[in-house]
Amino acid sequence: MTPLCYVRAGDRADALARVVNGARCLGGGTNLVDLLRQNVEQASELVDVSRLDGDVRESDGGELFIDAAVTNAALAAHPLVRRRYPVLARALLAGASAQIRNMATVGGNILQRTRCMYFYDVDGARCNKRQPGAGCDAREGFDRYHAILGASDQCVATHPSDMCVALAMLDAVVHLSGPGGDRSVPLTDLHVLPGATPQVETVLQPGELITGVELPPPSDAMVRSDYRKVRDRSSYAFAVVSVAGGLGLAEGRVREARIALGGVAAKPWRARRAEAALIGLAPTPEALLAAIREELADARPLSGNGFKIGLVERTVVAVLTTLAGARA
Repeated sequence: MTPLCYVRAGDRADALARVVNGARCLGGGTNLVDLLRQNVEQASELVDVSRLDGDVRESDGGELFIDAAVTNAALAAHPLVRRRYPVLARALLAGASAQIRNMATVGGNILQRTRCMYFYDVDGARCNKRQPGAGCDAREGFDRYHAILGASDQCVATHPSDMCVALAMLDAVVHLSGPGGDRSVPLTDLHVLPGATPQVETVLQPGELITGVELPPPSDAMVRSDYRKVRDRSSYAFAVVSVAGGLGLAEGRVREARIALGGVAAKPWRARRAEAALIGLAPTPEALLAAIREELADARPLSGNGFKIGLVERTVVAVLTTLAGARA
């Protein structure tokens, strides 16, 4: 049995001091506790940050600030989120059961680790993310749920968060505190692709702590937005593919397009190539399909997940066609 110390952070400074000395942050524990229980990760001290500031507030400039300790349930139900960023509320509701949403925090959701079964199999599978240099059994194994974009020879795992796909679409900025002070990182830059170092999943520096998330004032494409999750069963499964989409229209043509994909890469995938291809066009199914095909031109499916390319195409077209006001 591994000795484990649990402490409740008195304030942010207390939490940061403990993290600098090697403690692990505990929010709702919906991912970290599983990882510790299955010996995927180890810790000698857990510092509970779930009772730190947990507020959602609007600035004078229209930005929305979300503290890291806000629960997924509270964020999904918040009136400003539901009205101004509906894609985020819908992604949160699609992400997990009510019990998990009541426990899981925004900061923990952002930092949750892959749900690749080879990553969790500490006794029988090789995993470069868990043990650098060990190999990747997923590449020649059951790869239905794995990446088609941004993968490497070292790792093909995907990021499991629904919330983060919506945050990527919304141009969210993550606020960090650490020994070097405070800094901010766009959500799309926080997670990194595996490359040759799949064990490095984010740009967080040692001792840094997520303190909150900032959303910009809502544009038309943020308000006119939706999230669709395709999964093997309707009851709280991880996404095979998911799409966060938003459209801003003027005189029947696309003035602003926002598209982010989940279930396809080691990070939420912002489809900027597809977005750019749609500007100025009428949002017809043909134009939408051509745009997302540009985004998927570099897709590299594995032996058992090539179907994801067509699934992404159909889901993007369905979401954006609906947002444009036509039937999918």
